[in-house]
Amino acid sequence: MMKFIQSLRIAMGSIRSAKMRSILTTLGIVIGVAAVIANVSLGASFNQHFADFSLSAGSNYIVVEGKEPNLFHDNEMKLIDNTPGIVGITPFKKESAQVTYHSTSKRTNVYGVNEDIEELSNIELEDGAFLDDKDKYVTVIGHDIANDKFDRKIFTQNSIDITFHTNDGNSITKNFMVKGIIEKSKNSHGIDDVILIPVSTLNEILGENDYGTFRAMSSSLDTIKETDEEVDKRLARHFGVPTRDMENEDAKPYYMSNQAEHLERLAQVSGVLGALLTSVALIALIVGSIGIMNIMLVTVTERTREIGILKSLGFTNWNVLLLFIVESIVLSVFGGLLGTGLGVAGAYGAQMLMKLPIVFPVKMIVVGFTVSVIVGLIAGVYPANKAARMNTVDALRSE
Repeated sequence: MMKFIQSLRIAMGSIRSAKMRSILTTLGIVIGVAAVIANVSLGASFNQHFADFSLSAGSNYIVVEGKEPNLFHDNEMKLIDNTPGIVGITPFKKESAQVTYHSTSKRTNVYGVNEDIEELSNIELEDGAFLDDKDKYVTVIGHDIANDKFDRKIFTQNSIDITFHTNDGNSITKNFMVKGIIEKSKNSHGIDDVILIPVSTLNEILGENDYGTFRAMSSSLDTIKETDEEVDKRLARHFGVPTRDMENEDAKPYYMSNQAEHLERLAQVSGVLGALLTSVALIALIVGSIGIMNIMLVTVTERTREIGILKSLGFTNWNVLLLFIVESIVLSVFGGLLGTGLGVAGAYGAQMLMKLPIVFPVKMIVVGFTVSVIVGLIAGVYPANKAARMNTVDALRSE
């Protein structure tokens, strides 16, 4: 029986003698494997990006947003704060304002908050200190506000002027000292472009006492849904929503959402995206395998006389079958290695371009390579079997 090493040598000689045919055969598997690995890696990267995005937006957060102005006040904040499972809460009031630093003015959003927002939103500072509830005309600004928005960089202890417009049409300008600068965010969830001031100061300037939104923190992500439901019940009762309408969101004067819900929605989106990318990659792999089979069939036709000579020299059907299968495996392994390299490089380039987390699921890369070899083997079996079953005399007569 012909040894495997001998079959490998003959197969390598055949590959070298028909370089263009070998390249075309390998190309299908290269494209298929590269598509599988690149798409699977991108799917994992998007999944990581969505998870990081939600986690970086805060810890165990519950958001309560009023549907109408002048709805939430201190009483509602105390009600939420006293709910079992709530360990922190901040009002969140947004106001458009004109911000001036030296000779440059920019219109941006200013947010009124309290000191709990630092922990609730996982804020980290690159310089200075965070707001304190005793502070008044001080501000903490995002990285982009400090470094990119104005002609000059803003540092801690510098002062900026903020001009607010009240409901009666008046403009009020106040000078704020920059107390802290927020560290550059790893995920773009808006924290780089914020100006935070004490909500009590914002309300004093505007002559108001209401809050637009509350951002609370549950003691645990595992119990966040139960805590959310309890806050919902208490607020609904507080605003006189009938028990029968508790499931009717339109009957409530507020919206509620929480981190667990956001994570579930992101997981669904990520799952659909991953399935779509994987499906596209598998189609490419199937198309590649069909290409391999077609070219191998053409190869059998071209090498009919060679097969006849081999059989006349004593090569058995099994020997011929093994020759073609080994040749198919060699091309598949080479194509798999090249496709893996191209897939990883392509995924890395796309991740860098889209500023996504660099994620390469090693198990999936190994699976992709293994599948390429198996696909190449399967695609080569039928042509190999056809070659092995050829009649020696008929094969020798072929021109």
